[in-house]
This record gives sequence, structure tokens and C-alpha cells, in this order.
Amino acid sequence: MYNEFGDVMKKPELLAPAGDMESLRAAVLAGCDAVYLGGYIFGARSYAGNFSNEEIIEAIRYCHLRKVKVYVTVNTLIHEDKFDMCISYIDFLHQNNVDAIIVQDLGLMDYVRRVYPNLEIHASTQMHIHNVEGVLFAQALGLKRAVVAREMDIQTIQEMKKKSSIQLEVFVHGALCVSYSGQCLMSSMIGGRSGNLGNCSQCCRMKYTFLSNGEKKGKNKYLLSTKDLNTLEYVGQLIEIGVDSLKIEGRMKRPEYVYMVTKLYRKAIDNYYLYQDTRITEEDVESLALLFNRKFTKGFLFGEDITQFTHSYRPNHMGVTLGKVLACHKRMASILLQHTLSIGDGIRILGSKEDVGCTVTKILCGNKSVEEGHAGDTVQIYVDSDVETSSIVLKTTDRKQLEKIHTLMKEDKAFSIRGDVYIEIGKPILFIVYDEDYMVQVTSKELVEEATTSPTDKDRIIKQLKKFGGTVYSLDMLSIHMSNDNVFIPIASLNELRREATYKLDMHRLYEIPYKREEYRLSTPSFNTERNMTILLDTEEHYREIQGKKFAAVYTENIDLYNTMNSDIMVLKLPRVIHHFYEYSVPLLIGEVGSLRAYSENTLYTDFSLNVVNSYALAFLHSLGVYKVTLSYELTKEEVGTIISSYEKRYHAHPNVEVIVSSRPEVMISKFDLAKCFGCTESENYLKDSFGNLFPIISNDEFMRIFHYKRLEETDYESYFSLGVNSLRIHRSP
Repeated sequence: MYNEFGDVMKKPELLAPAGDMESLRAAVLAGCDAVYLGGYIFGARSYAGNFSNEEIIEAIRYCHLRKVKVYVTVNTLIHEDKFDMCISYIDFLHQNNVDAIIVQDLGLMDYVRRVYPNLEIHASTQMHIHNVEGVLFAQALGLKRAVVAREMDIQTIQEMKKKSSIQLEVFVHGALCVSYSGQCLMSSMIGGRSGNLGNCSQCCRMKYTFLSNGEKKGKNKYLLSTKDLNTLEYVGQLIEIGVDSLKIEGRMKRPEYVYMVTKLYRKAIDNYYLYQDTRITEEDVESLALLFNRKFTKGFLFGEDITQFTHSYRPNHMGVTLGKVLACHKRMASILLQHTLSIGDGIRILGSKEDVGCTVTKILCGNKSVEEGHAGDTVQIYVDSDVETSSIVLKTTDRKQLEKIHTLMKEDKAFSIRGDVYIEIGKPILFIVYDEDYMVQVTSKELVEEATTSPTDKDRIIKQLKKFGGTVYSLDMLSIHMSNDNVFIPIASLNELRREATYKLDMHRLYEIPYKREEYRLSTPSFNTERNMTILLDTEEHYREIQGKKFAAVYTENIDLYNTMNSDIMVLKLPRVIHHFYEYSVPLLIGEVGSLRAYSENTLYTDFSLNVVNSYALAFLHSLGVYKVTLSYELTKEEVGTIISSYEKRYHAHPNVEVIVSSRPEVMISKFDLAKCFGCTESENYLKDSFGNLFPIISNDEFMRIFHYKRLEETDYESYFSLGVNSLRIHRSP
């Protein structure tokens, strides 16, 4: 298949999720090229089943025998006290031939690339790579792949492909975060469960009310709950621009879901290569909807209308519409069906106050007990409680669909091989086996003897040599070359030949990634110990208020204010989502990795959004020339002290660290914008939760920022300075 320039297009990798061994097998049997999984620690889905170390070894062997790669998520932030444990874990993964690790933490990324030169690193979507400069930054560090932000549109991804040589991985299906990945602090700030540590409480799936200028807009709904991404019909466009890997989300989904989604994306990719058309049908889409959906969106990837990006009605599985309740008496509901309903199906009846769900155990149609009802039938079923007339009925589980998938999942993946066997009296048997990539040959220990009684016929030889059951091979063609039919060959010899051939084929597939560990070396600058105060403000009025007060730096994202003040302590704050890099010859406070490359000649200060939680990340940024590093909001005072002392001990230098001590933190930044949805872009807007807390919302043309409902205040400045912190920052607003 060729692209518009006449070049042969490489078929993209299909990357499937695996939350446990059963899901992993489902993904492989459905035709994925690679799986990603997490261990019990350091993965961003701590509530998935996940894998023990022994299971990871088993998973790698299982996948490699079937020509499937294994990537392991090590994509949480690594706090200082967990860093050595994490390195031991990565060492274990490397020694057991994992194909790549997926990393978010900048310190961990820098350590691994220096110490393990043969271990492939993928930049997690949690690293917040969302522009060409970010991709080039990852490429310059020697990373093999960047998993780009789910907010990217296909035009930007195409530009990334044209301007870089690093592999690009794109999410194509599954749950979406409403916030840019790695940039959400809402769960952490509200309930102490950090999404950056894999413990997200999914605040975005809760009910909220939107307030504009004090007035309630719309109803109390799931305003931040996104629909599920589904790009089955658009896969061809991603293939056309050369995307390297298509990623399915779902490490917390059941095996049947993993199998069906993987199978359909396998179909779409293969069909596009054969026919330049994915040939996805309505039945395919309905099959996906039955397994799990929160309604579907094509996402920002393919220009979804912003008002259609979320599903505020329900945050959970919607299934497909089954019918409508006509009447209900004593928990016997009459339902007019739009689709088939079978015994064993799961349904949910949507109520005005609460939903009623159940598994169907009996169906009456025309006063007769039936196994299933069909579209147009009125059936009666027992429900757990009375439901309202006219309620919509959803089918959330289809028994027949699951049974079909279970049957398909029992069929192991077998690779066709062919063989030649050469038999000559007085010589060892030569058995040569070929698969699509390798040729192996084995010889018998015994010499072939002439038969004295009953010769070993060809059919018996074929039967024994083709017994590849229990392996990943199927010997579909075998040619026998015999100089004499009157031979005697012990069955044990034939079995041994087959086993040895299997072993050699396996060894080709069970490749080893050369383990290499080098010494960690990094040169970092040392800074003077200082006790400075800095401030972030937005308006000229705010600036006038601080006159006469001593600040080492004044940050502002208001370019007009920056130009007006014209002071040598002013630092221009850039957004943490950047699509256009303008030329600045001034000190900058930056909040995303693309700016590290784009503005490498500037005096740089890094903001909290780079998620620095360990001394290795701090040292990495200083080694790049960053003047001052702001630590993460998610650190305790004790952890701040540990980072500084560890830095000083390891690098024999003092870091230039800043901590935010007074602010209303930005807990979420999103390409989705509630203000635009409600037509209130010029208003004072808030998000109100079920406890009455008000989260301020500030929007511009590119993104929405949501702030914490309360200010965080730390008044004991001396305790931070005594730890070695050089600067404490105050946020004047919002």
C-alpha cells in the first residue's frame, strides 16, 4: 500500500490493553501486535488486576512466542523514597526482555536512558506531549516513542510525523480524561488520591452544576464526564499519515471487551490495507456499544464538536436501547422491545430518581414463557423494584454475544510451518522446519536402520512429526524424502526430533534484549542558598499593590503587563498547553516539555506542572540549564526536604528550588470548555459540586482551567527555608 508520495506505507502496530493474564490472552488471540500492562507498583491504573513479577515473566514468554511485544507501564510519578525500588523493578523488567517501558516521570526517564542504553523508553501520555517541540524534545533524549496527548488533532499529528523521526503512538479507542493527562490534580487535592500515582478517584465522573454570574445554568449533571473514544471508521486516516501505533485504552476492562475491541480494530487496519476501506459495519459498532460505552465520540482527534464531547446524562455503561416500559405492576414490567432480549441478558431501566438493573431470568410473551423476545414484541419480565411507565430500557449485557466471544477466545493462535524430512539408511534423520521468518534443522541421535520385520511407513512418520499440539505451531505441509521405504524408526526418535525443532523455533521467538547497566552520571550546577519570595499576578492593579514589598521575581502571564512594567524582576509565564511558540528574549516560567527545547536559550524557570517529585528530575532540569525548578503541589514538606538533601548528597551541589505556599491551585486544564458549551465565555463562572464547593473556571480560546475551591496557605516560611528551599511563591489570583 502506498501513500500520496508513492512510498510504501508501514502497517501500524495495534496496541491492546491487558489488565490481567486473561485479558492479555484475549488481546493476543484477537490479533494485537503488542500489549501494554502494569505490575503491582508504579502503574497509572492501580485498580486494574495487574501482574505480579512471575506473571510478567509468563506474559512476556506467552507474547513473544506469538510474535507480540510487551510494554510495561512505569508511568506514575516516582517519589524520592520509592526511586530505588522502582529502579530494581525496571532492572527486573530489562533482565526479562520486556520490549519497552512507558514512563511519565522526567527523573526516571533521564536515569533509565543513562543507565540502561538497551532498554527502550516510551514517553507516556502523562508526560503531556502535545506539540511538535515536545516530540522533538523526546527524540533528542533518545526516547523511542512518544504517546501523544489525546487532545491532538490529526493535522498536528501529521506535522509531528513530518518533522520528527520518533515513533508516534495515538489513542484510538476507550475512556477519555477530560483534563490533559498528567495535568489533573483534582482527585489529589479533593480526596488525597493522586491520578499521577495511579489512584484517580474520577472526580470528572461526578455530578456538578455550572454557575455563571451567580446564576445556575442547566441541571445538576455529569458535566465533565466524557464520552468514549471510537475511531474505528477513521483508522485509514491515521494509517495514511504514518502513525506508528494505534492504542486501545482499557486495562480495567474485562477480557471480552478487550477481545472484541482488538478484533474490530484488527479488522479495520487489515481491511484498509486490502481495500483502502475499513469496511466497518453498523453491527460492528453496535457490538462495541453492547460491551461498554458512555456514548461514542470521534474525539478532538477528528474534530468533534465541543458540545458533543461529554455525556452529561450518565457516566457509566449505556449499552444499547432495548425498548420502553409500557406498564409495571408488582415488579412485573411490560416492555415493548426494539431489539432481541434473551434470558441471561443484563438490562438497566433508567428512572427519574434512580436506575434499576437486573439480569433477566424469565421472559413472558403472550402469557407464554419464552427463551427470548424479538423487536416488536411486548414482553413481561420481573425487575428488582417497580419502575416508571415510559422509562427507557437499556441492554447492558448480551449473553449470546459473550458466549460467542468465549468460544472464540478458546482458540489459541497457531503459526503455520512447513517441513522436510530426509531419511536414508545408515544416516541420521534430518528434519528441517520453516516458518515465515526462520529455518531450523535438527538431526536424530540414532542412525536409520533397515527394517527386519515391520517397516515404519510414511503415514506413521507424518503423524508423529505433525503432533505440534500444545505449541504455537501447526505443521501444515510435510515432505518426506526417503531413499528406501524399508526403514525402521523408533517412535521416540521422531518425537524427539519434533521436540527439538519446537525448542529451536521457540528460541528464535524468545529473543533476548541485551542487558546492559552503566553507571549513572550527571553533572549539575550548584546555586547559592537564598531566602527569596516570588509572586504570580495578573493585573496592573495587583502589581501596584506589591510596590515596596521585596520580591525576587514577579511572574505574570499577562504579556501587556509584562511589557508595561519593564522590570528586571519580571518573568513571563507561558501556558502549560502551547500550540504556537512565539519568539521571546526574556526570562520565562514554563509548564510543559516542548518549551524546554523551544526556549533553551532563555533563562528558564519551570512551573509545578512539570510534576517534579524527586531529586533526579530536579537534577535533570538543572542539567538542561533550567535556572529555577518549582516542585509539585503533591509533595509534603518532609518530602521537599528529602529531595533537597538527596540532591545535595548525590551531586555535591545545592539546587535552586521553589515551592508554592499560597495559591488556589489549578486542578484541571482541558481542551473541553464548559463556558463555551453554555455560551458564557465573558462571565464569572464556577463549577459547583454536590457538597456546595465552588471551583472557579477561567477560559480562553484554547483551553479551560478549573481551580481548587479553596486557597492553600502555608504560613511557616522559615520551615521551608530551613530545608534548603530558595524561593517561596505566592499566587495573587484567582
